[in-house]
Amino acid sequence: MLLARRLLNPMIAIGDVQGCAACLRELLGRLPADEPLWFAGDLVNRGPSSLETLRIVRALGQRATCVLGNHDLHLLAVHAGIRPAHESDTLDDILTAPDRAELIDWIRTRPLAVAGDGHLMVHAGVFPQWGVDDVLEHAAEVQRVLGGPDWIDFLREMYGNTPARWDDALTGADRLRSIVNALTRMRLLTPDGSQDFRHKGPPDKAPEGYRPWFDWPGRRTADVTMVVGHWSALGFVDRPDLLALDTGCVWGGELTAVRLRDRDRTQVACRPARCPATD
Repeated sequence: MLLARRLLNPMIAIGDVQGCAACLRELLGRLPADEPLWFAGDLVNRGPSSLETLRIVRALGQRATCVLGNHDLHLLAVHAGIRPAHESDTLDDILTAPDRAELIDWIRTRPLAVAGDGHLMVHAGVFPQWGVDDVLEHAAEVQRVLGGPDWIDFLREMYGNTPARWDDALTGADRLRSIVNALTRMRLLTPDGSQDFRHKGPPDKAPEGYRPWFDWPGRRTADVTMVVGHWSALGFVDRPDLLALDTGCVWGGELTAVRLRDRDRTQVACRPARCPATD
């Protein structure tokens, strides 16, 4: 089983693909064929070709490291009958595929966080009181359950917005839910450090006193470069402590790849545009 872990020499990170297989194929064609790839989660959903996307990435074998995003977890929940499909979902091709079982098992054994060479990748964000080792340890807590025999029972307890504030004393389902919500859904923190689940627009439109998780004072992961996706309204951000890679591929933006050692960027335009994301 692949758990949250430290890796050596991460090379190229790729933002949210969300089922846009044609864009992914074009992007891969512009990248060196032998460099390791990090995928920032949300491989599936909303785009037209989720099944093909999964097959492409899985076929990359050890070259590709993928962290789980909220849409990947949603696929698991729909597959397991825990959550109903949304009208905007584009998961039917996976759910009716002859290799459905193998793909589901592959997804649920992906890590939720990876680190290496001064970089830490999660899909969405981290609580500011977590250091790198905390992030990896907490991600591994979830991964052990999700990759184990009781994973469907875990999915039944995974959804919900509480507790919104981290406490090291959390246990059981509350603890795992809080970890999942941070790593796969986080955007803003309220003034008391709780996670906000309502605002999905750009940071400058957030309620007064709310901050993006990555701008929280004293954030303990500020000594590494966080590599994330998830927040398409944020767009591409390249600064010493943050690489934000969700550039709205499925909404008519671009699919973005960044070579981590020198920040060289490769993008492909994705057309036609779709309606703005709601999640």
